[in-house]
Amino acid sequence: MTKTFKAALASWLVTVAPAYTQDAPRLVLQLTVDALRGDLPTRYVGNLGEGGLKYLLENGLHYVDAHHCHANTETVVGHATLATGATPAVHGMVGNIWFDRTLDRVVYNVEDQTAPLLGEGAGVNDEIEIDPTQAAAGTDGRSPRALLVTTFSDELSASTAGAAKVFGVSIKDRGAITMAGQSGKAFWFSKSANRFVTSSYYYDAYPDWVLAWNDATPSASFEGASWELMHPKETYLFAERDDQPWETDVAGFGNTFPHRYSSSQNAFDPLENPYFTTFLTLSPAGDDLTAQFAKRLIEAEALGQDAVTDYLAISFSSVDYVNHVFGPSSLEAEDTIYRLDQTLSNLFSFIDERIGLEHVLIVLSADHGTTDAPGYLDSVGIQTGLVAPDSWDPTEQIARLKERFGITGQLLAGYNHPYLNIAPEVLEQSDIDLPALEAAIAEELLSFPDVAFAIPSTAIEANLLPDTEIMRLIRNNYHPARSGNIYVVFKPGWFIADFDGLSVTSTHGSPWRGDTHVPILFAGRDIAQQQIARRVCTTAIASTLSALVGTARPNGASGEVLQEVLE
Repeated sequence: MTKTFKAALASWLVTVAPAYTQDAPRLVLQLTVDALRGDLPTRYVGNLGEGGLKYLLENGLHYVDAHHCHANTETVVGHATLATGATPAVHGMVGNIWFDRTLDRVVYNVEDQTAPLLGEGAGVNDEIEIDPTQAAAGTDGRSPRALLVTTFSDELSASTAGAAKVFGVSIKDRGAITMAGQSGKAFWFSKSANRFVTSSYYYDAYPDWVLAWNDATPSASFEGASWELMHPKETYLFAERDDQPWETDVAGFGNTFPHRYSSSQNAFDPLENPYFTTFLTLSPAGDDLTAQFAKRLIEAEALGQDAVTDYLAISFSSVDYVNHVFGPSSLEAEDTIYRLDQTLSNLFSFIDERIGLEHVLIVLSADHGTTDAPGYLDSVGIQTGLVAPDSWDPTEQIARLKERFGITGQLLAGYNHPYLNIAPEVLEQSDIDLPALEAAIAEELLSFPDVAFAIPSTAIEANLLPDTEIMRLIRNNYHPARSGNIYVVFKPGWFIADFDGLSVTSTHGSPWRGDTHVPILFAGRDIAQQQIARRVCTTAIASTLSALVGTARPNGASGEVLQEVLE
């Protein structure tokens, strides 16, 4: 045994603290900022306060070249990867939706008809949904049962014989559910009910403190109010871009400041303002409500008050919603970062008073990055565009393929990002040459000017892909029971902006750098400030938390342990 190895082993043994010792953190606080592209925490650093993002940047480890190492950079895919340390090929969350061949329909990632939501009127809001993937759900029931492997929080529960308290909170159901894992409790915001909800998977009835919090209607503080700029307008990088023609006006929320949350003083009357709660989620108000609920949870559940490490995951969704509607390079997006910074500062102060930040391990990352609006990129001289599959007019190509393969009925079941699916009745034909059919469809797709790659699933299964980075990301996204027949990659900066009639300004979901690049920040527990430029994958977070706290790794985890965090 070499001296170097002995020293490393000794350092590891001293550093790693089992989750039940006095040296273990009392609370692991895992923060996920939806769509926080890797450059955004420092893009506006001059206007940040002292206690939020800047606290993490000045007191923690910052991995500046961290990436999701899978191709489909959507919300549930990234959250599940952060939680499990596994790729989608292993944890199974290959997209926000996928085509379930056993049910012969598209399913939503965390839907579960055996776990109905608690309470009446707590279902998916049917008024307007900036994230239309929820419309695919066949039920309002929700659970983590579709997650195929354990999370860090699951292993923390197992290592403490269930003594660790584990919770996930978010505006989005999938943001809370995936992080809480199979053993924790999850709460998310229902726009239709204007309250935080959960399902029967977690509780038979709501805890009293949740009922009391919801009954107090914290969103009432926004009634009759407006989203105003936090700082003087002239101090903003995007001060002169308050009204960009490519921004989306959702139901009268407007393209310029101020953005009114309600058109009258009676915000809760659906006849007066049916979009009040939607407007809250399209602004920093959504993050504020999430943090308020998380603070009450910390108090009511007494997190971090004993020697057993507890776990709280908070997923903040406002950056994502604002990016979709206004674009990440907009005055609205910039102000959302400043208000998120303030929200984090208040949260950290709250935790410091009740637990002590010296007893808390904080890790912040994002489920994905985001692509700038084509209009904005064009304004600075970068050429991109929007993908419109309707303009492809595939009738001639489809007819040619059907004749070639002897198919008389429907050939395609539809496109569910990022997969194109072949109709089930075609797949059931015993004489169909599936590899040849998939290859032929992929070849036709490559003739369209917007498509960069079209990868047949049979080619992935046969390990026929070239060993390039993009192909590795696509392979990491493939699960045989859930992936479609053809993985479609649009050209860099190009995306579909229309979803069932709803137009968005920008989106994400590609394997290109803007969507894979996210921050990783660790702070607390004597971690020293350092900036790390080494390329790392987000799968490393769960493995590192397990090593630091002293639990088993999640059973599907493949990420490295970040040694700088342990040291």
